[in-house]
Amino acid sequence: MTTTRAEPKSAVRLVATGLAKSFTLHTQGGVRIPVFESLDMQLESGSCVVLTGPSGIGKSSLLRTLYANYLPTAGVVRLLHDGQWVELTHALPRIVLDIRRRTLGFVSQFLRVIPRVPADETVAAPLLEDGVPREQALAHARSMLERLNLPERLWRVPPATFSGGEQQRVALARALVLDPALLLLDEPLAALDATRRRAVRRFLAERLEAFGRPSILVTHDVRDVIALEATVVALDSGRVIQRGSLDELRRSPASDFIAEFVGAA
Repeated sequence: MTTTRAEPKSAVRLVATGLAKSFTLHTQGGVRIPVFESLDMQLESGSCVVLTGPSGIGKSSLLRTLYANYLPTAGVVRLLHDGQWVELTHALPRIVLDIRRRTLGFVSQFLRVIPRVPADETVAAPLLEDGVPREQALAHARSMLERLNLPERLWRVPPATFSGGEQQRVALARALVLDPALLLLDEPLAALDATRRRAVRRFLAERLEAFGRPSILVTHDVRDVIALEATVVALDSGRVIQRGSLDELRRSPASDFIAEFVGAA
């Protein structure tokens, strides 16, 4: 683990510098597939960054690299954890796990759960691991599921049997139940119908604003940018091609994709 002096009052919470990622297909003669390169990002308290761009250009891979699921080919990721700057890229596994448990939340497009464990216990698991009494943890988990409009009849049902939209709400509840200091969200609303998407988007915006939690969210829906008052970072061909507010992107879109994206508002 690499640390520097404590900076608890710093507005900056996460910094990625010179980040690059490629995959090598060892079963295909070592073919190298570049995903992104030379990416710099900074996340401050209370801010929200929306990652957008054409499908398949590495947005999810970037989130997984920031979460230390993927080791970057180059560059470093540093974040503020317990008042200390930690270089997540080369941190020991136990440090990474502690950061994920107490500082960095992640909402994947896919909910991975233990079979036969009901939804409320799935959401309560991080609280139980943190030493919260079982009944208190379950009560908080059920309150979160209620806020996310998951029917009460499903709370004691294993989410492996749920629809995609129901699973996404369980995943979001589980990520938010401990109020992580930073939050990474990979298309958390994509599987929801329009009515539930509006409700969950509103809940997410209120929650992030109330707790001042910085977040990075992958989306193809400009309404997420509006609701979360986010800065947009647009990716294409492995690089950031434009970043700024929605108004700035509207005035001078750097690509046809961005023009279409901001034009949907």
